[in-house]
Amino acid sequence: MRYIIFSAIALLVVLSFSFKPQRHFDTIIRHGTVYDGKGGKPFVADVGIRRDTIAAIGDLKDAVGKNEIDATGLAVAPGFINMLSWADKNLMEDGRSMSDIKQGVTLEVFGEGWSPAPVKPNAKRTNMQWTTLDRYFNWATAKGVSPNIASFVGASSVRYYVLDNANKTPSPAELEKMKKLVRDAMEDGAMGIGASLIYVPALYATTEELTELCKVASSYHGMYIAHMRSESDFIFNAMNETFKIAQDARIHAEIYHLKINHSRNWNKIDTVLFKIDSAQKAGLKITADMYTYIASGTGLNERIPKWVQEGGGKEMRMRLKNPEIRKKVLDEMRLGIPTKNSDPKDVMLLGFRLDSLNKLYRSKRLDEVARLHGKDADETVLDLIVKDKSRIESIYFLISESNMKRMLQLPYVSFGSDAGSQAIPENFSDIGAHPRTYGTFAKLLGKYVRDEKLIPLEEAIRRLTTLPASNLNIKKRGSLTTGYFADITVFNPATIQDHATFDNPHQYATGVEHVWVNGTQVLKAGVHTGAKPGRAVRGPGWRGVVNP
Repeated sequence: MRYIIFSAIALLVVLSFSFKPQRHFDTIIRHGTVYDGKGGKPFVADVGIRRDTIAAIGDLKDAVGKNEIDATGLAVAPGFINMLSWADKNLMEDGRSMSDIKQGVTLEVFGEGWSPAPVKPNAKRTNMQWTTLDRYFNWATAKGVSPNIASFVGASSVRYYVLDNANKTPSPAELEKMKKLVRDAMEDGAMGIGASLIYVPALYATTEELTELCKVASSYHGMYIAHMRSESDFIFNAMNETFKIAQDARIHAEIYHLKINHSRNWNKIDTVLFKIDSAQKAGLKITADMYTYIASGTGLNERIPKWVQEGGGKEMRMRLKNPEIRKKVLDEMRLGIPTKNSDPKDVMLLGFRLDSLNKLYRSKRLDEVARLHGKDADETVLDLIVKDKSRIESIYFLISESNMKRMLQLPYVSFGSDAGSQAIPENFSDIGAHPRTYGTFAKLLGKYVRDEKLIPLEEAIRRLTTLPASNLNIKKRGSLTTGYFADITVFNPATIQDHATFDNPHQYATGVEHVWVNGTQVLKAGVHTGAKPGRAVRGPGWRGVVNP
């Protein structure tokens, strides 16, 4: 009897060492080709997610998941980072972020000049629920958004808060107020200072003013990121200003949407890239981002001299109704001021506030609109801006395809859509859009990586993930690494494709199969799940204790 008992005990001991306890995960992504975001060669592995975290990467055949995805033949990558997003406006109405989620974007970064905050407490703004960046983050995430969100503090927002649209140098007291706003925003989690220096009121800021604001951001280890004063005839001067601010403020500087506008300037590319290379070798940290299109998007009012825009749209329209001022504006426009403007045939008018103008002119080129209007292009621009009481969103075909391809191969360039993230409008026939809204990231991976083989897939993924995360000083995101937040994109490299065109922009990209944000699946088999697990990703100066 004693022998039998001892034998049974021995058997139990042997069995206990023979079977490993099963590991359990909330989700297992099985058999995918893992691109960890660091630029190394991919490898086939399983990825296990627990709660909001990547818990394991490797062979998980002995593990079980509540949710299991077969990713055989698919790329498993970190979620993509949109370095220049205007989705803060779309997310107020629809938190799903459809056009970007369907491209694998899991982090939207705002703040090109204008940021969600600071906002004056008495500002007239629809659905205003906040005045500070911290309150915006809290409001947006409580409302519910699918992607994570982050923001620079906009130099235009700061200037407008203190000086409105005035063309003046701030007094010492006013400059201190501006610096205080930057300090508060950095402690709220801003990534740094964002500037858009071709637009009112930012263009009124001096280099010295920007440098003083950047010194505050630098003290919190933030960045300076800028739409430079010129991307055309005076691009060298604009670059010199950017580098001077970086040097004097001791701050990392990034060039928004790196490009060279107008065919007369396209041959400057060697000098542009040489200047960046020289600045980097001199010890400055200079990076850039871009979108994958040969046309930019901005307002038709960019063809109008800047002095007449002082004070905002209402004041500008009142001036344009004055015959003497109108004549002066037209004289300057015909002389090529504010810069040698693009040919009217290279400008597409996306849409108007007034339905009557939409029916006549939407999606037509400016030369055709001018013929229909019965005046030359410059007079037509003034007439339309006054009548529509808007800046009239337009597309400018000014960029060289060969230059764009050369720039996207640069190792320090990340990517941003410079657009919102939205669902396809129900009645989109009356609403214009730039195709970058729907296709920036898919076009990179489909056309330029797979089809034209300009850069390897692992390098493209690095520049969509770990490069921007590193530039932004974001911790525990941007890489498929155990212990990092589970922001994950699964896509088919053989089929990922943009479909939006300039003539037919409202088309989603295809090829992204699954997306997780903070461990929650927001896209499954290409269909949005409705989940909104997005969080505020705060910058290095955040006063909080834990950065989610």
